[in-house]
Amino acid sequence: MAFDRQPVLVSDLVRLRPLRADDAEPLRRIAADPLLWEQHPAKDRTQEPVFRAWFQDALGSGGALVAQDRADSEVFGVSRYVPRGTDAVEIGWTFLARSRWGGRWNGEVKRLMLDHAFAALPTVLFTVHADNLRSQRAVERLGARRTGTHVDVAGLHQVTYRLDRSDVREVAR
Repeated sequence: MAFDRQPVLVSDLVRLRPLRADDAEPLRRIAADPLLWEQHPAKDRTQEPVFRAWFQDALGSGGALVAQDRADSEVFGVSRYVPRGTDAVEIGWTFLARSRWGGRWNGEVKRLMLDHAFAALPTVLFTVHADNLRSQRAVERLGARRTGTHVDVAGLHQVTYRLDRSDVREVAR
């Protein structure tokens, strides 16, 4: 089964849809908050030229999804699917407005993305910067298992996680 990396996914709380060029400004406003990048290696993403380069990469990735509030259609974040071989996809490059931290929002975005991924693929991977403890905890709450660490091509220390379709039955929803 072919995996659609830019579906429209909907729940009572969230709507995920493919990233569009007109999403640049609402996402730039969110990304301008330095606290979003406090534990992330790309702290300069608050700067407009750096954000614009990131946005163009996301737009060209063919896997970026914008998160909108179902109640008012407000854009509050973004996440991506990236293929990893023939039987896995990575979910990442996620950031949400701080107003959506600490609640159901990230969990709902990830639940929608995981359900969609597991309908076609047996494995979902996550890669998180070693200093980004907040994101590591969020991935662990999904039930993902830490599988190791590595240094990426940019020289950054990363933590890798894996979640298999067979694990989902064990994850509390």
